[in-house]
Amino acid sequence: MCNLIFDIDGTLWNTTGIVASAWQEAADNYGKTKAVITADLLKKEFGKTMDVIAEDIFTDVPLLSERNILIDLCCKYEHIRLDEISRETADSIIYPDVKDTLKLLAQKHNLYIVSNCQLGYPELFTDKSGTADLIKDHLCFGQTRTCKGETIKTLMNKYDMDPEDTFYIGDTLGDYEASSQAGIKFIFCSYGFGSVATPYKSIAGFSDLKDIF
Repeated sequence: MCNLIFDIDGTLWNTTGIVASAWQEAADNYGKTKAVITADLLKKEFGKTMDVIAEDIFTDVPLLSERNILIDLCCKYEHIRLDEISRETADSIIYPDVKDTLKLLAQKHNLYIVSNCQLGYPELFTDKSGTADLIKDHLCFGQTRTCKGETIKTLMNKYDMDPEDTFYIGDTLGDYEASSQAGIKFIFCSYGFGSVATPYKSIAGFSDLKDIF
């Protein structure tokens, strides 16, 4: 039995279109930034911690306190928008074969989520995808306030995971670096948002995990 820890964005689903619209509305309503937020921009930022994303996007908001207010507002708008989407819409942004593959993997392995996202985001994914009963636990930046590598290690310590039997599945160089920091193997989702030169394994589609595990 293995421990499989999943990233969310670019790995399990792609919400960048919905989130970009929500964040733009939040930024416009806040009124102290001229940032233009697009799905392509978010694809370059997702995977970073929320404070770093705020610094990258809101370059015309110099005060940390104001950036914190703004990114919190963006996350609030995002949560509302995603919470309102139908299961049909959710199915359209979840990557092919994710739900069926998770169901199969959960029969033999322990499944977890670790993300650099805000509080409540992992639950949005599991609720909209109908996979809450398959994911044993999840941790995010909103809970730990640490980098992804440290958050992975916190989860591993909680469940006394053996690094030899633990894998992180993600789609960015940051995910790879976090896996290395945690001392576990990294499986790269090449269909996602980033690029990684030397992963342990690479998959072109989510269902390819069935051939590995």
